[in-house]
Amino acid sequence: MKKNLGAQLALYPSPLVVIGAMNGDRPTWTLVAHTGIMSHDRLMVSLAQAHFINDKIKAAGKLSINMVSEEMLPQADYVGSVSGAKTDKSEAFEYEMGENGVPMIKASPLSIECEVEDIYEKNGFDNFVLKFTGTYVQEENLTEDGRISYRNMKPVLFEFPTYEYLRTGDVIGKCLSFKKN
Repeated sequence: MKKNLGAQLALYPSPLVVIGAMNGDRPTWTLVAHTGIMSHDRLMVSLAQAHFINDKIKAAGKLSINMVSEEMLPQADYVGSVSGAKTDKSEAFEYEMGENGVPMIKASPLSIECEVEDIYEKNGFDNFVLKFTGTYVQEENLTEDGRISYRNMKPVLFEFPTYEYLRTGDVIGKCLSFKKN
């Protein structure tokens, strides 16, 4: 029997990403776990309004989403633990500029350039609705037919109630392969 725990945020674990935006002529970064997919052509990033990067995203109307791998986790954890208002985080990662003018982390296995389409303010959070304009993947994380291999990429997951980072697991089956005959 299930126990009702009340209204709790419990849809975890979620992919861990670093958001990048420009702060003048230098990048700034922050660690984020509250991201989501909206339809097949939009993403959402939810950031507490106190984050320094929010105003930079609003001013430019664009950002990058950079998937976190285990190798880059120490730097990702760092940019999530210090404020961009007090600390210059521009050198935390080696980066390159995307075609749309956002900084993308070179070590990230997958980076997505996004334009802000809308912002919903709710309960102290800015919820950015994003249109993705470019998806960049390290070639070693592509299959022979050019698809993204998340098995190879091994993105880090975040579990909110315990504030723990998790490894992705093994494949347990193909989608729709368990339907009854």
